[in-house]
Amino acid sequence: MPLTRKEISLLAHSPLFQGVEEEILLHLAELEGASLVRFDAGVVYSPRHFRRSLGVVLSGQLQVTKGSLAVSTLEAGDLFGAAALYSDEPEFASTITAKGPSRCLMLEQALVDRLLAEQGRIRENYLCYLTGRIRFLSGRLQALAQPGVEGKLARYLMAGGGSSCPATELCQRLGVSRASLYRAFAALEDSGLIRRTGKTITVLDPVGLETAL
Repeated sequence: MPLTRKEISLLAHSPLFQGVEEEILLHLAELEGASLVRFDAGVVYSPRHFRRSLGVVLSGQLQVTKGSLAVSTLEAGDLFGAAALYSDEPEFASTITAKGPSRCLMLEQALVDRLLAEQGRIRENYLCYLTGRIRFLSGRLQALAQPGVEGKLARYLMAGGGSSCPATELCQRLGVSRASLYRAFAALEDSGLIRRTGKTITVLDPVGLETAL
């Protein structure tokens, strides 16, 4: 089944294909090295189920974990597989699990190489994407290195962590218990550094919040 109009529109707004001519996207799935894959719930990508391909989520949700730590949730338009695309050590690949039926566009390494060589806009987009991932992962490592829960939470908020993240997922991201997370929220709020209104978190004192890092 070829790409639908909705999926082509989705690709046009994805990190890799923003600004790319629609004619290229129309025939993307027909190129050698491209495939449309449907995943049921369960592991779809891991060090043991390794494929050197770049994936684009077209529908459904995928959970990314590293070891026992949930790193992020991938939704329509998100990319995965970039970290291991050119790696000779698949054990460094994250585990990606489909939360339910999902459809993805898979681009093999040789095709990615060709697109990067021939399409300047795709090459620029990919470099921007990788730069963003490096910043995100650096922030995650720094957050996990903080000695206290308040420091981890403060760094997450200063890095632009959204208030829409469910408490359970935030606990997994920071590697803390739910009780510890709630105490850290209360401590930062009592100190006048943040304000919580429902699910909305407002940073009241960015300079003060940095002292909790």
